Amino acid sequence: MSDNPAPDIPVVSPMTGEVMDLSDVPDPIFSSKVMGEGFGIKPLIGEVLAPVDAAVAMVAETNHAVAFRMDSGLEILLHLGIDTVSLNGGPFDLNVSVGERVRAGQTIGTMDLEAVSASGKKIETILVFTNGDEYSASVDVQVGLADAGAEVARVKLENGGVAAGDVSREAGAAAGGTVQGDAAQAASEESPSGKETKEQGERQSVQPVKKAVSSTSYSAASSKDRGKQGRKARGRQGANSADEEAAINSAAEEILEGVGGPNNVRKVVHCITRLRFYLKDNSLADDEAMIEIDDVIDTARAGGQYQVVIGPKVGQVHEAITKMLPRESDEDVSEKEEEERERPTSLIGWVKYGFSSLIGVITGSMIPIIGVLAASGILKGFLALLTYYEVVETDGDTYKFIDAMASSMFYFLPIIIGFTAAKRLGANPINVAIIGGVLCFPSLVAMSNPKGEDYHEVAKLGDTVFNADFFGIPVALPTGTDGMAYTSTIFPIIIAAWLASKIEPWLKRSIPAVIHSMFAPLVEIFVISALVLVVFGPLVMFFSGFIANGIDSVIDFNYVLAGLVIGGLYQTLVIFGLHWAVIPIIAAQLAADNGNGPSKINAIVSVTMIAQGAGALAIWVKSKNLHIKQLAGPATISAMCGVTEPAMYGLNLKYGRAFITSSIGGAVGGLVTGLLNVNMWGFTGAFVGFTSFINKQTKEIDSSFTGFWIASFVTVIVAFLCTYFFGFKDSDLEAERKVKKVRLGRREPVA
Repeated sequence: MSDNPAPDIPVVSPMTGEVMDLSDVPDPIFSSKVMGEGFGIKPLIGEVLAPVDAAVAMVAETNHAVAFRMDSGLEILLHLGIDTVSLNGGPFDLNVSVGERVRAGQTIGTMDLEAVSASGKKIETILVFTNGDEYSASVDVQVGLADAGAEVARVKLENGGVAAGDVSREAGAAAGGTVQGDAAQAASEESPSGKETKEQGERQSVQPVKKAVSSTSYSAASSKDRGKQGRKARGRQGANSADEEAAINSAAEEILEGVGGPNNVRKVVHCITRLRFYLKDNSLADDEAMIEIDDVIDTARAGGQYQVVIGPKVGQVHEAITKMLPRESDEDVSEKEEEERERPTSLIGWVKYGFSSLIGVITGSMIPIIGVLAASGILKGFLALLTYYEVVETDGDTYKFIDAMASSMFYFLPIIIGFTAAKRLGANPINVAIIGGVLCFPSLVAMSNPKGEDYHEVAKLGDTVFNADFFGIPVALPTGTDGMAYTSTIFPIIIAAWLASKIEPWLKRSIPAVIHSMFAPLVEIFVISALVLVVFGPLVMFFSGFIANGIDSVIDFNYVLAGLVIGGLYQTLVIFGLHWAVIPIIAAQLAADNGNGPSKINAIVSVTMIAQGAGALAIWVKSKNLHIKQLAGPATISAMCGVTEPAMYGLNLKYGRAFITSSIGGAVGGLVTGLLNVNMWGFTGAFVGFTSFINKQTKEIDSSFTGFWIASFVTVIVAFLCTYFFGFKDSDLEAERKVKKVRLGRREPVA
């Protein structure tokens, strides 16, 4: 080594984010400084820069780490995220190779922060000087928010600097690819820092080093080989979605700890944006600890569930949590059993209990099929476009094929809902699905068609026509333009699932085991089908039709006023889960006439989604806080695509006024929707649902399509301006540098 002292070396932040002391990094290997001095950074933006002027000494095969060697010989390791080697390179794209010279502040690649977080790994990035002890190096770090490329640290080399040979053992451990057994050990012992590790071993346990090597699986290949590996890895980029599944465990572990541990979980299910836990002891769930988890937006207790709002990543988190649960916590336990809770003792209590239970059944039945309903609606919209522009003919085979793809979901809705409702209530899903098949069987549909040969009137009571009989008992099958029976209906099959949940335990006790598998389904299908067809089906259709007609009458009486009120208040209903009482009515309206029925209610609902997205967009534009911008961007896109929870719970509700100003935009948008008499023929709304506003009955683009665009843009303008000028300001954040999550109270949230 040279005796000449070296000048202080400036180090720039490799990423935009919060620079932290190395001891605060959530990894014991790095925080204990066994790998060397340095600092951590919690990034807000995924661009990665070179921290110093140096040569690239090593690139990890999985691209999650890169090592640099300065002219002085000082070696620097940049490790992207915690335990991210298991992601197999998916979220990382490094565009440098071994031997290449880089300048401080030069862009060297990107890190997909969302993909890393979605995989359950932490995004905290670490920079350490792996051979700093050779130079008695001291590091002065400036903690706090920093832009990428800004100076955040200075390093002083007391012993000057010389070329330090090959990359150190620790650098090799932190930046390579795969440990290769004895070869790796031999290579590490030959390196200068291998000797250093031995010296450190006299002062402290070597277990952390072993842990670092084993947990990150580093390579001891030569620099030349590693260069090839790095280039090979970069050629494999683009598999983010496939890699997300491999690395979700960290978030899942934190959430499980927050609910009282895996042994406290009886069952966990998920919907579009949240986890729904059925816990053995609800008191063990820690709300305050839970909402501090980065991936958690909010929590709620409702319907016997402990609900954790996650957002779009909920599916991946749920999958990881399921793998961590004991086998007895799996799907074998029915949700009916999980919802056992204290019964009310007063009339009001029973009313609340009944309503909560009804909402729970509806949500449990509808949530699994919302996406398919939306997809079917979009497909119908595209079919209408193809017909309108004469790409396909309505009497052609291609049209019939696509129509079958788009309409089957609506035609066979009782079968699908029967399956999901049975799972929700703890009944046999196959048996109930068969009952659903009975309700939409072609012969019953033919009997309900006033134009068909099989249609006949058995009796008439007021306006009710009994068009069939069962052992001489008059039966009123629902009619439609081309007949419908119970196709495209929801509530009758839910009643059937409830009846099945009551009769199946009795059948299990009453029928001998030797013949149970045959005769139990026989009795169940016959009895419940008969009860639904003769009694419950007509009653349910009468009341649901009465409610739907009442809502339609209000809208028809004054669509403008209805649009104003519903547009302003609908997202408030979402907060309390009350919208689930409306969604089945919307679904029934859209499912009429084999999925070609219009819905004015859903047209209004569509602009309320856009309004929440416009509010988030205003926050993104106005705020200078990088963390808020990081939240607002994805939340805007999500809401504009019809999922409002990230915008509502992550931003608008959190900062109070923004939700009100966004709702004002929804009210104005609803008013315009009413003024232009907009109809909607699909379930998917917001901007991705534009095809839902093409008339499915005429197969033409009419005034509703134009009205949708006008109402949507008016909504965006009003919600954006109101939120920008009155709903949010950065001074709301000045009292606390870190944005804290706000409890929203007890509620039954939406999917």
